[in-house]
Amino acid sequence: MKLKKAIDRVPGGLMLVPLLLGACVHTFAPGAGKYFGSFTNGLIAGTVPILAVWFFCMGATIDLRATGTVLRKSGTLLVTKMAVAWVATLIAAHFIPVDGVKAGLFAGLSVLAITTSMDMTNGGLYAAVMQQYGSREEAGAFVLMSVESGPLVSMIILGATGVAFFEPRLFVGAVLPFFVGFALGNLDHDLRDLFGRCVHPLIPFFGFALGNGIDLNVIMKSGLAGVVLGFGVIVVTGIPLILADRWIAGGNGAAGLAASSTAGAAVANPAIIGEMIPRFKPLVPAATAMVATACLVTAILVPILTALWVRRRGAREALREEFMGPQVQPIAGHDAHI
Repeated sequence: MKLKKAIDRVPGGLMLVPLLLGACVHTFAPGAGKYFGSFTNGLIAGTVPILAVWFFCMGATIDLRATGTVLRKSGTLLVTKMAVAWVATLIAAHFIPVDGVKAGLFAGLSVLAITTSMDMTNGGLYAAVMQQYGSREEAGAFVLMSVESGPLVSMIILGATGVAFFEPRLFVGAVLPFFVGFALGNLDHDLRDLFGRCVHPLIPFFGFALGNGIDLNVIMKSGLAGVVLGFGVIVVTGIPLILADRWIAGGNGAAGLAASSTAGAAVANPAIIGEMIPRFKPLVPAATAMVATACLVTAILVPILTALWVRRRGAREALREEFMGPQVQPIAGHDAHI
């Protein structure tokens, strides 16, 4: 059986398929973890330790000794994405109650869901799209996007906008594994290779554990809001990213559009933040479901939109070259032959 290939056909499938399996377990057998106990319960309820190891390994993969072009491109996209998510959070905090929307089509929507869906780019999706439609340097720009991984950026944004307050010890505790991995990975290439190989294999495990905190009824209720949120991520973050890519990074806008997605790993951030801020815990199931839906929507649409953007730009450039190219000189009378 080619299960891996089947999962890969689903956008963000390595994260979303285990998450849905976990949600099925939670919905139809909510006591399975406690019933089996031991290691089985560890897989079902071990979101935080599994994410801690994944976050450490993710930090080890970052290599700052990259070319200037790569750093310029990735730095531009990273700062723009964070700035847009900060502004979106600031605006949302003025209109959405602290405990989220309670009724209507957007029931379950919260500032937590908006922040965690917008502040983290799907680096794997970006790299794959730009390898096909961009340059080698643009594809390599995901080198700094790993900084967005985990709750670090979400915590900074929520704290800076006044939505949440994180005690210094909690903030340090949340980012310490990442920076320890980052330090070890840059000190020793062999360690970077060792820990880097663990990043992708760990994704299904924390996806399954996250799913075990979600009731499928919540997904059904927040489905439409999650779809709208996915479209919002592309529009709200995509436009500034395109402009930044063209005006600052020197690109044609394709890299900016390719970065306007929600990362699969962002699905974990509501749960992590909920562990640190108790008042966010009731929002976690709906926020997780919405971010997962936004991840799926952006994973489907971003490659399509990027391809259309590149083709349109290519056609426009070809048309410009046709009209602005060198004119054919008319044949002089004395050079003509009858």
